[in-house]
Amino acid sequence: MTFILGSGSPRRLELLAQIGVVPDAVRAPNIDETPLTGELPRPYCARMAREKVAAVPAGPDDIVLCADTTVALGRRILGKPSDVNEAEAFLRMMSGRRHKVVTAVAVKRGNIFWERDVQSSVKMKVLSDAEIKPYLASNDWQGKAGGYGIQGPAGAFIPWISGSFTAIVGLPLAETANLLTAAGYPLYGGAA
Repeated sequence: MTFILGSGSPRRLELLAQIGVVPDAVRAPNIDETPLTGELPRPYCARMAREKVAAVPAGPDDIVLCADTTVALGRRILGKPSDVNEAEAFLRMMSGRRHKVVTAVAVKRGNIFWERDVQSSVKMKVLSDAEIKPYLASNDWQGKAGGYGIQGPAGAFIPWISGSFTAIVGLPLAETANLLTAAGYPLYGGAA
């Protein structure tokens, strides 16, 4: 059995390491992440995780884990900003408001799939230009849903969350551990 992480995210590697999981291989899938017309954030996120895990080449006894994190402002999906202008627009939209962060996890072993999604609420404080401009200049927004990562400098913008901190970062550890156990991964040094 080989354990494959289907993600290029360094944050997901770090989170897995927290529960003692080190992938045998990392294979980030290349899929179209464009939301369907009228698609809502939670179903979109779950679909992305499913499509990612299905796209990762693996043997019949290999375990593959993929995840997707989406920031939702109401019914609007705030994905990874394409440029600094979009990152700024996302931050200004979320400034002083609550938003949802959805992380969906999908695991496959052979033809069997397990999946779970976790939704958390996040409040962003009212942001000033003196906070937004240096943050954008740091480039920390790049490659992050909604244009920010709670585990980095933007953590100073987040006074309150309700839900799973690790899901907001990109991989809900409790749910991920349960999915891996269901798939037969030997967590905590156990035998498969």
